Amino acid sequence: MADQLAVEVKETKPFDGQKPGTSGLRKKTKLFMQTNYLENFVQSTFNALLEAQAPVEGGTIVVSGDGRFHNSTAVQTIVKMAVAHKVRRVWIGSNGLLSTPAVSAVIRERGGGFQAFGGFILTASHNPGGIDEDFGIKYNCENGGPAPEKLTDAIFQHTTSLTQIRIASQFPDIDIDTLGRTQVGDVEVEVFDCTEDHLSLLFGRCFDRDKIARLIQRPDFSMKLDSLHGVQGVYAQKVFVEMLGAPASCLMNSVPREDFGGPSSASHGHADPNLRNAAEVCSLMGINPDGSVNPSVESCPSFGCAWDGDADRNMILGDRFFCTPSDSLAVIVFYAARAMPFFQDGLKGVARSMPTSCALDLVAKKLGVPCFEVPTGWKFFGNLMDSSAVFSGPDYTPFICGEESFGTGSNHVREKDGMWAVLAWLSILAFRNPDPAQPLVGVGQVVREFWEEFGRNHYVRYDYEGVDKGKAEALMARMASGAALEETEDLHGFTVATADVFEYTDPVDGSVSENQGVRYIFTDGSRIVFRLSGTGVEGATIRLYLEKYEPKEGLLDQFAPDVVKSLAELALSLSKMEELTGRDQPSVIT
Repeated sequence: MADQLAVEVKETKPFDGQKPGTSGLRKKTKLFMQTNYLENFVQSTFNALLEAQAPVEGGTIVVSGDGRFHNSTAVQTIVKMAVAHKVRRVWIGSNGLLSTPAVSAVIRERGGGFQAFGGFILTASHNPGGIDEDFGIKYNCENGGPAPEKLTDAIFQHTTSLTQIRIASQFPDIDIDTLGRTQVGDVEVEVFDCTEDHLSLLFGRCFDRDKIARLIQRPDFSMKLDSLHGVQGVYAQKVFVEMLGAPASCLMNSVPREDFGGPSSASHGHADPNLRNAAEVCSLMGINPDGSVNPSVESCPSFGCAWDGDADRNMILGDRFFCTPSDSLAVIVFYAARAMPFFQDGLKGVARSMPTSCALDLVAKKLGVPCFEVPTGWKFFGNLMDSSAVFSGPDYTPFICGEESFGTGSNHVREKDGMWAVLAWLSILAFRNPDPAQPLVGVGQVVREFWEEFGRNHYVRYDYEGVDKGKAEALMARMASGAALEETEDLHGFTVATADVFEYTDPVDGSVSENQGVRYIFTDGSRIVFRLSGTGVEGATIRLYLEKYEPKEGLLDQFAPDVVKSLAELALSLSKMEELTGRDQPSVIT
């Protein structure tokens, strides 16, 4: 019988373009299905880990994904490559599934905690899935967070010169649909319930299960929760139906599918929790694709949400009310110490990505806690969370952070966490509704009362997707050089206070991140921000962020796109968007 642990060394050649972005490597699925394409990237990752003296030999690794097409095949390939690198224990979520935040929880919690040296997550996050769509892979480190730039740079360098792949080709395929352990020689592969570690953490330390259950069981409370056929459906069934007693009818699109429902679904197979792709739940909540209220919808559930393919992003909705991610973050921080056991002794730090609105800053000032503005990318939050434990610096935990791109989380894991965000909101509603005999306080009332105390940061994002990369880079370079401001005579009544290219010096490790977006900050506190996104697989995505502050004495219940219209006109004039890219309309407005 063949030696099932025998290592085969295969010759290979480098593939162009295997440079990980802010969230790993994302490409078309068919590209990943090419001979050695996935293997090259995995081998380069192991090479970089060995160079960094990670405890690969004899160690434990996590391998799972969001269930998109090619997930199961890729899991088997990575297991065989891990065995070839003398990994002695592999953890796989049931059916090869783990949400991105759950992978972080497994690394940090399973087996007593910090047993795994890292994990491969098979996901392209909110990008569409299917054989003709997108696939992705990212590596998370021993703290459960995304690989730092020094590691992803090392991985990329290896991809450019790789000549050999090591794989245990005779190692048997694992039955990932059946829980249990498989022992082959001194290698153990365990398939475990993909929900157990994450949910044990959420209800063991973060939230009061009984209070949330009492809210959900109120006769005047109802909800619709849309998993968009992503991995969250498995967790939603467990949390809301089995643990909290909600009716199964509250769940939408909760069966994970390899194509997230495909082109015929309401989301067109694009499991991205925004107003366009989560249109089905938005419609039920009385919200149009532009964020306005649909007056023809007379009766709506009390609460709604949507999650993306790998369940790290979330969208929060109330009865005929869309809560922007920036407001969601600020409101969660405002209520955290009062509504969630994890924060009962108060927060020590908060942070937002630079493009995210400044609503969080206002709350942090009131609470007297440090507030950090960081580049887009969860790894920057992770450094702040680990400031004390890893870097012997100040302790900023308990800590809450978030991004305008529908990502929110805390230091319970080192990833944004869509389930955490929804349970945080339900905890806030439970806190605001202690007496079931009183009228229900919903999301809209909570947010409007927040505006009455802090004012409102009207906020809109324009996404221009699939732009020619050269044209997008030329547009950004022109603004970064200052030429855009010099050539624009009409500033639509705004006065520029600061115009710069955002650069971040990490207060924890001293690393410098340059070219993180172009900012125009005006004397009235309004902002225009341009940034190139690294999450697409074809062309470039230009993101334009518009923010206008309205003090609490002002008109707080206006339609945000109308409020920022003059800013939008100025931004398009400054950037020469249509002239330089040929785009006269954004792909998505959020």
